[in-house]
Amino acid sequence: MRTRSLLALAGTVVALSVAATVPASADGAVLTTGSAGGTAVAVGDTLTASLASGTTATLYSSSTSTSGITCAASTFTATVTDNPAASGTATESATAQTFGSCTSNVTGVTGVSSITVDNLPYTTAVSSSGSVAVTPPSGSTIQTTVKLTTLLGSITCVYQAASLSGTSSNTDNSLAFSNQAFTKSSGSILCPSAGYFTAKYAPVSDNGAAVFVN
Repeated sequence: MRTRSLLALAGTVVALSVAATVPASADGAVLTTGSAGGTAVAVGDTLTASLASGTTATLYSSSTSTSGITCAASTFTATVTDNPAASGTATESATAQTFGSCTSNVTGVTGVSSITVDNLPYTTAVSSSGSVAVTPPSGSTIQTTVKLTTLLGSITCVYQAASLSGTSSNTDNSLAFSNQAFTKSSGSILCPSAGYFTAKYAPVSDNGAAVFVN
């Protein structure tokens, strides 16, 4: 009887040791769905989000101004390229960003024809701390082309930034940007001299499931 008990104990210890050395492939990643620490988002999955309910995306002429462009609709799409264990940094390839229902209160501007995000895809790095960094391809720049209608006809304004910084939150599964500075690289005198971008996207989802950052 004692020999059997010892053998049973030894077998239990071995089983627990093996279980401890097998990583939980669905848990412990930077990006998860279902909950914080939930199911790992798979590499290759597509993440999407629209503006958080009740918010707008803005491109104002300064960080304290309310003069510029306001959009009631915006979306982004990104493909997950790496999703390591938590306390690391996940990466995504931002492949699309759209803006719609845009208006302008700039003097002389009568409407916003289109806003196009150029030079995609951008690399988006999401760290476990919640910080988000968006960078363009090597040798390129983050660029937005804005087409406006004015009292003098149509004009095109081009704005550029070396990178963007944002924050993620598990409270509402959001990705937010606040007063991210763009410089005007070309355009009419009627184009705002600079652009400060603010937007909050929520919820960020993977095939309809909210995404958490761990």
